[in-house]
Amino acid sequence: MSDQPLGMSGAAVAEAEAPPGGALLEVRKLRTSFFTADGVVHAVDNVSFDVAKGEAVALVGESGCGKSVTAMSIMRLVAPPGRITGGEVRFKGRDLVKLSEREMRDVRGDDVAMVFQEPMTSLNPVFKIGDQVAEAIRIHQKVSKREARKRAGEMLELVSIPDPIKRLDDYPHQLSGGMRQRVMIAMALSCDPELLIADEPTTALDVTIQAQIMELLASLQKRLGLAILLITHDLGVVAEFCERIIVMYTGRIVEEAPVRDLFANPAHPYTRGLLKSLPSITGSGTTKRLPTIAGMVPPIDALPPGCKFNPRCPDVMPICLGNEPARMVVGPGHDARCYLHGDQADPERM
Repeated sequence: MSDQPLGMSGAAVAEAEAPPGGALLEVRKLRTSFFTADGVVHAVDNVSFDVAKGEAVALVGESGCGKSVTAMSIMRLVAPPGRITGGEVRFKGRDLVKLSEREMRDVRGDDVAMVFQEPMTSLNPVFKIGDQVAEAIRIHQKVSKREARKRAGEMLELVSIPDPIKRLDDYPHQLSGGMRQRVMIAMALSCDPELLIADEPTTALDVTIQAQIMELLASLQKRLGLAILLITHDLGVVAEFCERIIVMYTGRIVEEAPVRDLFANPAHPYTRGLLKSLPSITGSGTTKRLPTIAGMVPPIDALPPGCKFNPRCPDVMPICLGNEPARMVVGPGHDARCYLHGDQADPERM
């Protein structure tokens, strides 16, 4: 697991094991803060996790829990008044937090690439698709315009866009939402990165197109040996695609587990609430109202003391109102930030 092992009474803390195949990305105690007129707020607070080579990991949680800020922090794209104020983001052992902006520009796209939520706002509406994909290639690779255009066509073909050579001369508005998202994936993969961060890649797409995009990412992962960090609020989307799931709440990781373990044995009350709210098909023929998690996510600048989920938790105990719990071991590769699995929190894991 992410942090150093520490002896604890009641429960042991999750151990610092690299995932099988070796850690490509190592996030350690990452903190990203926003300096506002009302004070400093920590949108990402002491977040630690790994992504192994060729592994697909999902980062899930409700809107506003810190998923996208975590992704933007990894890419060093957090805009003022936000900035990284603590921790490390190591890619192949190199701490990206300490790189100069020029060095980081070389990493973006070439080693680590990102697909953003809404392709229509990410693509420039006044430039042709081929020019935009070719530009991404020429930024990182010393090739001619002609060679870059040829590779752009190959990338559109890779992501299964019909008649890719013709599409090079189309403008973004001439493509459907699903095709635009495929273009964004083509741009992200154009320089052969080892890690792809996909931030809500199926947002604003209909269900059929969502499935196609996820199938595309899965096939590209296997074909290219990609590591993928998938940011999403939809646990259903990742059930068959990812190998591990990391659950976030109020800027913190509250549970991490292999996919099957998390679905079969969710350890944190917040995770259980998310899973119960997933729609399911039953043979009873009756329509039942889906369960919901009581209350609302607290404002990031007004978090409760102790466990940040305690105002909404059906299992809240007196201890939950004091110190914030550590990430406690639940099983192999499975931990949860919850006193149900231990009785001591350590400052190193808060």
